[in-house]
Amino acid sequence: MTTTHTEAALIRELGRVDYEPTFAAMRTFTDARTTETRDELWIVEHPPVFTLGLAADRGHLLAGAAIEENAVPVVQTDRGGEVTFHGPGQVVIYLLMDLRRNKPGGKLYARQFVHKIEQAIINVLAAYNLAGERIDGAPGIYIAGGPDKGAKIAALGLKVRGNGCTYHGLSLNVAMDLAPFSWINPCGYSGLKTVDMRSMGVDVPLAEVQRALAHELTVLLDVSEVNSAAGAPQAVVA
Repeated sequence: MTTTHTEAALIRELGRVDYEPTFAAMRTFTDARTTETRDELWIVEHPPVFTLGLAADRGHLLAGAAIEENAVPVVQTDRGGEVTFHGPGQVVIYLLMDLRRNKPGGKLYARQFVHKIEQAIINVLAAYNLAGERIDGAPGIYIAGGPDKGAKIAALGLKVRGNGCTYHGLSLNVAMDLAPFSWINPCGYSGLKTVDMRSMGVDVPLAEVQRALAHELTVLLDVSEVNSAAGAPQAVVA
């Protein structure tokens, strides 16, 4: 059964929160949601953490000693994809949505959902005069030209349950310590260069990019209006 109405998505600005309780809160939210539950987008920033996709190869964790020396946790998740890094200065937005819900543009299929997320990132980068592009077979967004062509600036990792409900989401590098990306094969690709907006010559406040990307996502995902909330679900802050 699907809902036949569209209610504005709730945007939660959660600030800097640890990864594991946020992951648990996403699962709890999705377990409990019904066909009437409002979709939510959670804007977060994480302390340093490596996360592994459901079928990730731990061989892509290259610098075990560096990871242990810097006390960076490694967390197994249930999203798609391989290993990635989250840390301060990175926009992370989790998309807790029901793809089977009727929206002005119709129900979404998983492939369409991914395409719209990628396009939102491309559009936000373009607003700062940065050209991003997709690469077939390699989810995420990459620099489209210049000496850093092919470098990765944004990552995607999603979980879509059989009932069409999603969690996990995307990350966009804004102004980070990029060194930890050299300790892994990012998203499973050996030698893949990772950049952020700052290293591409764009200095911009993280909060500005967070809000711009959340807005663009709601536009492309056919959410007609946005309600904002600074409060966190109890499972995140407990």
